[in-house]
Amino acid sequence: MILVAFQGSSIDGEAYTDVVDSAQHAPGWLDSAVSVWSTYGLAVFAALMVVGWWRARRVGAEPAVTALAVPVVVVAAFGIDSLLKSAVRESRPCQSLRVVTLEACPAQGDWSFPSNHATIAAAAAVALFFVSRRLGAVAAVAALAMALSRVWVGVHYPHDVVAGVAVGALLAFGAMALLRRRPESLARRITAGRLRPLLVS
Repeated sequence: MILVAFQGSSIDGEAYTDVVDSAQHAPGWLDSAVSVWSTYGLAVFAALMVVGWWRARRVGAEPAVTALAVPVVVVAAFGIDSLLKSAVRESRPCQSLRVVTLEACPAQGDWSFPSNHATIAAAAAVALFFVSRRLGAVAAVAALAMALSRVWVGVHYPHDVVAGVAVGALLAFGAMALLRRRPESLARRITAGRLRPLLVS
């Protein structure tokens, strides 16, 4: 059953407008940096996942299994987030409000709630904490920056990114906590097959 779309501007439309207006009056270099991060920043999380996996496989098969689970968890979080988008069907704020935004407004039907970028970033950050606290901390700062950037460039309400962070973080924590209970069984199965090089150097 598809839920009736709610009007996001009634929740925090004023806060969104304030942020977008601030972006219009900010230095050009700042807007350019935020726009680049908003568009391409998810690549940083992919790089952190690769680093986490590369380090983990030098430690042992079980840590490597945990590291390999990170991208799987992130993809799963993205899938669930996409289902939520289709159910809620909230229009983008740049479609509902008269504002000038840094980033081109997505087409109608590209729903706003929750933010995919925020979900992916938060899921990656939380999952990476199970691999390395240092990588997780770096990813957490990057995830916060990603969430803020999506509002700054004008494509999301604040509540969109807050919900995205919550969805990604909760799903990743639950999935990684379950995996952590029995990583040895997965490690044995993988090391016994052709995927063994993924786990041990």
